[in-house]
Amino acid sequence: MERFLPDELRTLFQPVVAPDATAERCGQRLLMTQQRDEAFRLDGSRLSIMKKTVNDATVLGEQGAVTYRLARPEDDQALARLDGSFTTDSVFEVVETGEGFTLRQTPVTPPIHKVFPADEDTRADRDPELSQTVVAYSGDELCGFVESSFEPWNRRLTICDIEVAPAWRGRGLGRTLMSHAFDFAEERGAGHVWLEVSNINTPAINAYLKMGFAFCGLDTRLYDGTESAGEQAIFMARQIH
Repeated sequence: MERFLPDELRTLFQPVVAPDATAERCGQRLLMTQQRDEAFRLDGSRLSIMKKTVNDATVLGEQGAVTYRLARPEDDQALARLDGSFTTDSVFEVVETGEGFTLRQTPVTPPIHKVFPADEDTRADRDPELSQTVVAYSGDELCGFVESSFEPWNRRLTICDIEVAPAWRGRGLGRTLMSHAFDFAEERGAGHVWLEVSNINTPAINAYLKMGFAFCGLDTRLYDGTESAGEQAIFMARQIH
């Protein structure tokens, strides 16, 4: 189930990767970053300048006061505590047309405040070569993270979860985290990036659309029997190659 945040994004879950298991991958990524003139790009535009200032293979770079790196086991508690709730004054209503469905952004009064229930942590079950978690820290404060997992059979990179802490939303941090997921998708040879989001998470949906994602499907019954019953699952994807 997704959990996205306002002005940025959010969706499911994935594993924490130990530094020694990914040192070679990090070195390859640093080379890729340098070849891109130290700039992460999204939708063909210059996204942000990342500086490599420490000799640590798991550190991907710094942007202002924020350091981006691969997650470590000691990050688990901070990841579990991060506030992924959101408030919205509109939803994407799923309307049956007789020949299919259409989405219509509709105002709601009063605004909806969504707090997500705790998910079962399945990150440890994932293959570290096919999944990764990137975290963003300002000092000791976790600002956000993105979890992704690659499926070789259909060359899909799934955004399992992406969250930004409330105090850091609206600063472009979510877009930078997503750029790391796109880098991982390219490293693994993914053809597209895919995610799931609730139809009531309008801030997340609008953020995804700005990042080049498009609607690719929905499931009106996915959340039946859960605390999110009544919501509909919307699927979005962005082509890589």
